[in-house]
Amino acid sequence: MAERERPGRPGGQRAGGRRGGQGRPGGRATRERQVKGEPLVGQEAEVIVGNVAHGGFCVARLDGRVVFVRHTLPGERVRIRVTEGGTGDRFLRADAVEVLEPSEHRVTPPCRWAGPGRCGGCDWQHVALDHQRELKAQVIAEQLDRLAGIELEGLRVLPLTEDETGLDWRTRVEFAVDASGRPGLRRHRSHEIEPVDDCLIATRPVIGSGVLATTWEGCEGIDVINASGLEEAVQIPIHRDGTTGSDPGVLETVGFEDWAHAFEVSARGFWQVHPAAATTFLGDVVEMLNPQEGEHALDLYCGVGLFAAGLADAVGESGHVLAVEADAAAVDHALDNLEEHPHVEVRQGRVDHVLAQAARGGLRADVVVLDPPRSGAGRQVVEQLAQLGPRAIAYVACDPSALARDLAVAEELGYLLTDLVAYDAFPMTQHVECIALLEPGDPEDGTRDAGDR
Repeated sequence: MAERERPGRPGGQRAGGRRGGQGRPGGRATRERQVKGEPLVGQEAEVIVGNVAHGGFCVARLDGRVVFVRHTLPGERVRIRVTEGGTGDRFLRADAVEVLEPSEHRVTPPCRWAGPGRCGGCDWQHVALDHQRELKAQVIAEQLDRLAGIELEGLRVLPLTEDETGLDWRTRVEFAVDASGRPGLRRHRSHEIEPVDDCLIATRPVIGSGVLATTWEGCEGIDVINASGLEEAVQIPIHRDGTTGSDPGVLETVGFEDWAHAFEVSARGFWQVHPAAATTFLGDVVEMLNPQEGEHALDLYCGVGLFAAGLADAVGESGHVLAVEADAAAVDHALDNLEEHPHVEVRQGRVDHVLAQAARGGLRADVVVLDPPRSGAGRQVVEQLAQLGPRAIAYVACDPSALARDLAVAEELGYLLTDLVAYDAFPMTQHVECIALLEPGDPEDGTRDAGDR
């Protein structure tokens, strides 16, 4: 796919909502891996680093075994320390603890808590921002080639704002709290908490709320939300018994030159965490789908009704929008947010179940927004959409491997990738957001190049 500049914002729609937590600072704690053979944790060795891998690692080899190494860059010579794995494992995990021959793209991390054994929230603070995006583009291209047989040429991962520094962008942060009540962020793949005094990727109102200067006794976490429609950040304590403080709901606003909308969402519910993401993604989706007056549209995994509101304005009162979401709280908000659009129908339930039921009732679909969780839509949902025969599907994806798997299924069913744009919606982390356009077609072979629209 040839490189593409950011499109202009169309005057009419908005952005999507599903899964939460992508790029969550501190990383989520993971289930402890069962080591096979003799443990190798703590062993050090010198390696030459190879290509970047999905997940914020680079690939190296140690005694013929693959090692996924953090805190390094392709081409570097580093000393690694094994953090997971044993003599019987197919692969190991490791940190680069000493850089012997640095890459030209290496920089000093801006955050003093970034690095081996420290906060696990950022994967690429040691990498120049432009090169972070080049690495993410390589990951997307590799995943689509390996899992879907789709070859991309000239793909660029674009910044969401022209003055992007990679810092001061995250509007929703969940801080962990240690046994003494001190807040911090989790270390990579660990339950251990790194106490911090700041988080540089968080917006200043998040830090200015005083969350890191407060002792949170009896809590295991604290969510801080810097919503665009509120003057001050909201704090939601997460108590050790699993309960939370009251969730007052927040307002998030999206607007273009001749269109604006405010959306109510639970404070702990899903909303894009980069302040420019909702508007940017909405503009691309509407431009890709080009919904017409009187058409029938689907907004699947609709969250609080974000894409549905934009689609409703585009198809007009002579058209119809079916919005589907499983989360009950999100559906309640969607019903309120879409109240002014009588031609929008909101249904609660699993997408595959609702589609099956609606298809029996004669469901039509000209255009579709597909905005699934990190795991992807899956074969069943993709098959159901193909049976409906929409003229275009806009797929919003936060995981390139899940996107690739679903694109492979879509191509089997006659829907081809005809456009793809990627955004650095989570700077300093390995996460990336893709928006893909699928249209009916007939591939000449098993692989194809995605071209410009």
